[in-house]
Amino acid sequence: MKKLTTSCDATIRWRAFELRPAGSPPLPPEYRARIEAGRPRLKALARDQYGVELNPGPFGINSRTALVGAKYAEAQGLGPAYHEAVFAAYWQHARAIDDPQVLATIASEVGLDPAAFVAALDNSTFQDAVSADIAEAQAYGLTGVPAHIFNGRYLVVGAQPYDVLQRICAQLAAEDPA
Repeated sequence: MKKLTTSCDATIRWRAFELRPAGSPPLPPEYRARIEAGRPRLKALARDQYGVELNPGPFGINSRTALVGAKYAEAQGLGPAYHEAVFAAYWQHARAIDDPQVLATIASEVGLDPAAFVAALDNSTFQDAVSADIAEAQAYGLTGVPAHIFNGRYLVVGAQPYDVLQRICAQLAAEDPA
């Protein structure tokens, strides 16, 4: 991950967002084909620009279980490690991150108690936290990821080049030089 080289003091807070929530209609075949057709380009970009070999997991899974697990990991002070491990599990190791046992293994690998983790997946506190994040995203009008919100007022949607994020940080620093 690149570090911002401007005077922007950024804190990243992950928020939950479901691309394919339970009960979603199936993807139209043409749309899925377009996504699949773009994967070679995505793989080449990841390899060439970031040195990462992509091997994505199952297509179209429901990520809610992983998102609830993230809320638990964050509450235990292991949110960043969990997020990184889940991304690697899905995008590099083709693991099904909708499977509670796969997630329990990931949780254990980052230092969480797997039994407590699995129990937390049904905890209404963590379920409600995911729902609150999704409601916040809807209030912003978000319909996809990635999306970044800077200082609650600059919304950047989509995968943007690094220099775009640097410019936003510079703008924020110029607005609030304190």
